[in-house]
Amino acid sequence: MTLVLFLVFGSPPPESSPPPEDVFSTIERVNRARGKVLHQGDIAVKDGRSAITCATGNCFWPKAADGLVSIPYTLDAQFTTDDQAEILKAMLEFSTLTCVRFVPRTNEADYVNIISDIGCWSMLGRLGGPQYVSVDREGCILHGVIQHELNHAIGFEHEHSRSDRDSYVKILWENIVPGYNASFQKSDTNNLGLDYDYASVMHYGKFAFAINYFRPTIQPIPTTQINIGQRLGLSNMDVAKINKLYNCNVCSTILSDDTGVFSSASNSSNYPNNYNCSWLIRITNRKVLLQFQAFDVQSSAGCSADYIRVYDGASRTFPLLLDRTCGAGQVPSLVSSGTTMLLEFITDSSDTATGFKASYSPVECGGTFTAANGSVFSPGYDQRQQYPPYCDCTWTILAPAGHRVQLTFSNFSLEASSSCMYDSLKIRDGMFSSSPLIGIVHCGSATIKPVTSTGNGLLLQLLSDAEVESTGFWANYSIFSAESVNKDENYREIL
Repeated sequence: MTLVLFLVFGSPPPESSPPPEDVFSTIERVNRARGKVLHQGDIAVKDGRSAITCATGNCFWPKAADGLVSIPYTLDAQFTTDDQAEILKAMLEFSTLTCVRFVPRTNEADYVNIISDIGCWSMLGRLGGPQYVSVDREGCILHGVIQHELNHAIGFEHEHSRSDRDSYVKILWENIVPGYNASFQKSDTNNLGLDYDYASVMHYGKFAFAINYFRPTIQPIPTTQINIGQRLGLSNMDVAKINKLYNCNVCSTILSDDTGVFSSASNSSNYPNNYNCSWLIRITNRKVLLQFQAFDVQSSAGCSADYIRVYDGASRTFPLLLDRTCGAGQVPSLVSSGTTMLLEFITDSSDTATGFKASYSPVECGGTFTAANGSVFSPGYDQRQQYPPYCDCTWTILAPAGHRVQLTFSNFSLEASSSCMYDSLKIRDGMFSSSPLIGIVHCGSATIKPVTSTGNGLLLQLLSDAEVESTGFWANYSIFSAESVNKDENYREIL
């Protein structure tokens, strides 16, 4: 496999506005500002060793008997706690989706030393001994940039330098900044039998090294409308390439469109035995709403056989939105606290069923709560702002089986109208949009009495129209054991 790293340079003319930054534009901006000159923009080449070829395979990290590829790393002391958290979050996605693990170094001879040097850059593949990845604290501590440089260290070069790239992109040499033509040369790559990936985190943007940002330097074919260069992180094909290069026995998918549908099987047959698959939902700037259209997973005590889990983030280190769930019937809608959500599906070697089908979409507001107590409030309330127009928010409070939820409102104010036809809040006795309403639909400056579920969940739905907003609401909830309910309906909180 051919291994090389690149960058994106060039300043727009005074009268132009640069395009939105992709990963390479960020690397270009940071490296040029620091005066950093590297092979193809962000590759550091070790003296006496080619950064182009790897005929013996010794420039890949070794795979252990347990099927994992462990890459030891150290972190520069310059990184703050927040910097370290962002770097670790980027690393954890590799662990979630592939067999590659970045592990803290103990005494390993070969390791990656992650530093805050001048600019964003990496050495390529495994070199032997300590090798460096730089993510400058002044501009490189971004999810996509970190994953880009780590992917170089794993052994991948830029997508546009593939040996077959001329079938997928056209290089507009006349618009490249003089002296940077080498950044667009093809390499004799091993393409792993996988498709060209316009969406790769390793792909240059259209205006990489452009003299004039009104014109591209890389033009996708057959249509110029194809997007190239993105800033979110590893693409689905990036993950597939890592898993193929390192022969990982991992089933994982990234879902990065704004909306989508996915299922446990590609057809109507039952899901297989010994199945272990993950779906990482990653959208831009909004929360994720996950809804199940069908659910039929082998039932077992404590869901010990087959089950799904859903995490509020991009790895299994994030809090659970839904713990082991199996059986047949409805599953509550879930809303993430951020832009990512992870679903894993685990099966054993016994009976199977038809599995699940789910859809996801972006939402501006809402949430899923599983802690023993907490607060639910309308958008903007915590900032002393009115809720926005066109709200469509859903909050689900999930308690363990055998528990109930009590909800108490401290403030409530929505636009008043007859029958609450403009802005409204509905409270449902259950976890589903079809669960029965508790009381009336609320609006105006009503006083809402404390509400207690009859089962193990409550659902709140806030709707607003185009005008006349108000301050909204704030409510606190607690989860109680149903066994502790006495005739006066006093409940003991589970701490």
